[in-house]
Amino acid sequence: MKIKGKTVLVTGSGRGIGRSIALRLAQDGANLALVDMMPDGISAVANEIKALGGRAITFTADVSDPQQITAAVESTVHELGGMDIMINNAGIALIGPLIDTEPAAVERVMRVNVNGVLWGIQAAARSFKARSIPGKIISGCSIAGHEGYALLGVYSATKFAVRALTQAAAKELASDGITVNSYCPGVVGTDMWVEIDKRMAEVTGAKVGETYDKFVNNIALGRAQTPEDVAAFVSYLAGPDSDYMTGQSIIIDGGLVYR
Repeated sequence: MKIKGKTVLVTGSGRGIGRSIALRLAQDGANLALVDMMPDGISAVANEIKALGGRAITFTADVSDPQQITAAVESTVHELGGMDIMINNAGIALIGPLIDTEPAAVERVMRVNVNGVLWGIQAAARSFKARSIPGKIISGCSIAGHEGYALLGVYSATKFAVRALTQAAAKELASDGITVNSYCPGVVGTDMWVEIDKRMAEVTGAKVGETYDKFVNNIALGRAQTPEDVAAFVSYLAGPDSDYMTGQSIIIDGGLVYR
């Protein structure tokens, strides 16, 4: 339990990958601050953590609003006595041809996937600097941050942006002892991929499930990724074994994209 006693804030932690990250880090001994727009999800996750003997608090917040994410960070420090690790996990998908993409849809996904990560980095860095601690900032990226995918063009662009923010923040914050990295999952069995597969079917005429199966069949390890696979890697990024790593956006996809 290498992060025992550390305090971690995880955005988008009410379900999917965020939930698994929160549960894994609780098992690792961390105290959790759970942030999501949907209070029911994070309340359920908090109860799971408490059943494990861990400590968890919840905040309902929109990560695209810098004031709300800053308030969540400040409340975490106040209620849990500090914050050592920030995980910008919240994200949404946008599926469809670039030629048909509407401005409102682009603005929404950019606000959450790009602005949300930026405001999270900003709020965490300010908190770490104010308390003179060498914190860790970890953000959710994607294989789509390394390769642009047809019908996922805008989503891919947001994840390329996460890589850029990760690199720039790592360079700017290194002198304060703050590390900044991101994790890049592939095809994960979550609600997001259910939605991606459904929309792909609508756009391409494929049967529901065919797009998902096509991607999974190209994974070298022969199976779809689980949220727990991602959480295990985030556990490494959150722990001391990754202290000499910064500015990296690492692919963990079972062997689908190679860089």
